[in-house]
Amino acid sequence: MRQAVSMVARLGFRLQQLPSVLSRQLSCAQTKILGSDRVKLMESIVVGDIAELEPNQGTLSLFTNEAGGILDDLIVTNTSEGYLYVVSNAGCCDKDLALMQNKVREFQNKGSDVGLEVMDNALLALQGPTAAQVLQAGVADDLRKLPFMSSAVMEVFGVSSCRVTRCGYTGEDGVEISVPAAGAVHLATALLENPEVKLAGLAARDSLRLEAGLCLYGKDIDERTTPVEGSLGWTLGKRRRAAMDFPGAKVIVPQLKSKVQRRRVGLMCEGAPMRAHSPILSTEGAVIGTVTSGCPSPCLKKNVAMGYVPYEYSQPGTLLLVEVRRKQQMAMVSKMPFVPRNYYTLK
Repeated sequence: MRQAVSMVARLGFRLQQLPSVLSRQLSCAQTKILGSDRVKLMESIVVGDIAELEPNQGTLSLFTNEAGGILDDLIVTNTSEGYLYVVSNAGCCDKDLALMQNKVREFQNKGSDVGLEVMDNALLALQGPTAAQVLQAGVADDLRKLPFMSSAVMEVFGVSSCRVTRCGYTGEDGVEISVPAAGAVHLATALLENPEVKLAGLAARDSLRLEAGLCLYGKDIDERTTPVEGSLGWTLGKRRRAAMDFPGAKVIVPQLKSKVQRRRVGLMCEGAPMRAHSPILSTEGAVIGTVTSGCPSPCLKKNVAMGYVPYEYSQPGTLLLVEVRRKQQMAMVSKMPFVPRNYYTLK
């Protein structure tokens, strides 16, 4: 599907082999954080540098707890309309919303100007190398000026007030379209009228995000995983590291300069595909870790996976064993992404 456009609900194979894929995001929750103190509030619960974001620029960030564990991953966009646009995982919606609402009340009780609005929008992901070309037919804005992790509000195929963000969890170029619920069916139908666009589901998206080395919350990262263990130290803003003013900073920041006990790594093997919960063993046969995600790679024609191993086994090229269907087979620690990402940047 790496050559396709897909409308994700979310979608599948390698985007190089299809045109575009469309998927309805049943996996995301959308929220607005309002008020003049919105950045201060958001930085009190995430690890990223939200203050440095340009208008309509977004970033991947993490909610963390005081023990350094990851509560969820999310995208925060600093909109030019005067609010922060937050997209988080629907599977964590209740706890994420409670976290944000509690923090809003805490700030309000101290006299801060903050508010929260839960959006009743659908989210459609149009992914693949020709996604922008397909979408351009339905918008007046020049999508060549919309680079990765930036967004703009525009009319899309006759549906007004859509927020188009140049992102997606496939490793390919594409957009996620936040569309008012009343216009979602019309927009999806309009996109599907293009023969380049195919529907795709979460299982298809899963192979894409795995080939791209992207984590899935609840499988590859969770409340027992720190950003450094999950190889997500890059989400910590430099200013935030120095200030150590985010939840769990006293645990997380020292890990950046030390050898953590375990790390998330990529694995490749031939034979039977590795699956979540498959034991990872040393070549001497001792169990040292566990696979968290795995599948056959449609693009590489090999089996890829990610999992956690002790630091001393985390270097690319390290040979290990993986137990699949009660049989041991050789696997090699590999750099991620397994397939190069193809995000659109301004040149």
